[in-house]
Amino acid sequence: MNHTEKKAAAYPASIPFIIANEGAERFSFYGMRSILATFLVAQFFNPSLNPSLQGVAEAKANEITHLFVSLAYALPFVGAIAADWFFGKYRVILYVSVVYCLGHLCLSLFEDDLDKFRLGLLLVAVGAGGIKSCVSANLGDQFNESNKHLMAGMYAWFYFSINSGSVLSTIMIPWVYANYGPSWAFGIPGLLMALATVIFFSGRKKYVKIPPSGINKNNFLFISGYALIHFRRRKKGQPLLDVAKVKFDERKVEDIKSVYNVMAVFAFIPVYWALWDQSLSEWVLQATKLDLTIFSFQVLPEQVQTVNPFFLLLFIPVFNYWIYPFFDKMGIKTSPVRRIGAGLVVTAISFLIIALIQVSVDGGARPSIWWQILAYALLSASEVLISVTGLQYAYTQSPPSMKSTMAALWLMTTAIGNFFTGMVNRNIAQDGVFSGLKGADYYWFFIGLLCAFIILYFFVAGRIKERSYIHSPEDELLVASQSHGQ
Repeated sequence: MNHTEKKAAAYPASIPFIIANEGAERFSFYGMRSILATFLVAQFFNPSLNPSLQGVAEAKANEITHLFVSLAYALPFVGAIAADWFFGKYRVILYVSVVYCLGHLCLSLFEDDLDKFRLGLLLVAVGAGGIKSCVSANLGDQFNESNKHLMAGMYAWFYFSINSGSVLSTIMIPWVYANYGPSWAFGIPGLLMALATVIFFSGRKKYVKIPPSGINKNNFLFISGYALIHFRRRKKGQPLLDVAKVKFDERKVEDIKSVYNVMAVFAFIPVYWALWDQSLSEWVLQATKLDLTIFSFQVLPEQVQTVNPFFLLLFIPVFNYWIYPFFDKMGIKTSPVRRIGAGLVVTAISFLIIALIQVSVDGGARPSIWWQILAYALLSASEVLISVTGLQYAYTQSPPSMKSTMAALWLMTTAIGNFFTGMVNRNIAQDGVFSGLKGADYYWFFIGLLCAFIILYFFVAGRIKERSYIHSPEDELLVASQSHGQ
């Protein structure tokens, strides 16, 4: 009997395939993204390095980069619906992985054709978005009652594979780009994505495959839509969503109310991502104008972003085991709402440093890259305060039936933030109302915008009601794996 229990408690045979697949896929995504902004400027928008064209060229590159990220983070919602209702997670991951590979192929082959290169970005965004919604949930599907106590450890390895892939790629791919050109620099991530697809397909006979449930109308979208369409049926003093109780499950309607309560906090998160994702585009372009000497070594501008995952892995335990307990002992409760507010302030400080660096660059100086690394350190701290805390807040403030919805809505905040930044850059490139945001003024604009949201947040935060739902240790690691994924 004990022998049977030990066998049942062993790790599922499918796990190595899923974790290896995730590491290779993240390598491919972060690798191509690490050089995207600088490549677009140098290859398409200002190949002659004309200083008078540089501002518009960078705006065009930032526009494409942010809109690409926006699409990649909007599509997980579609991928989740496709997996849960129609095809199942395994098929969605496999099918979009093939699309993903085709996208990388386009990036590698069409380095001189902007339209076809954009097609490649579109395909990569579809692939990355479709996979992101399914892989972490597919990992959880592999466990049952007999071995679920092993799940937390596996999510830790899953999170490790994400960060390992991103760190290795952001060090290696910029070096390949500088020494061997864009074809190899975009081709190697494509090869890693092809490897990820092969690895995933190789484990096909070992996966636990949860069949699709079919269209489930008892969900967030259908219930919210029904309530809005039939708002005239609302009785005096009755919450709007209660209108839907005549057609949908009453418990489900109550669960959806908790989602809207969390969305009061989520409303302030897009502005955070509008700034955060500039660290992988605008900050990279700024680094090309800095003194890139670190301990007597010359680094490439695209490699500097590698410090972010290092700082993140350092700060997560520091905050959880020292900083939060320190303030709690002082009687200052570090609630999720307060952590997020503090994170917004830290983000503003990190961008203040970036703006001052740009002031110096605009004045003809060449500041040390160490100043930007300081900004990265603060930005990573803000990521612990906002990104990790935000998903934990969503998970603890929503009932089990709404956790997948909350994860999708969380990713949507990244999509909205990047879409806004992309549109600002498009307007700059087209000589629109934001065309005056040149040099440091660009960063001052976003700092001002963030400060306005901070003031509004502190006004609203005290009115947000919190309700804690029991959640498991596995949820904590699932949160961590989805919060840094940028």
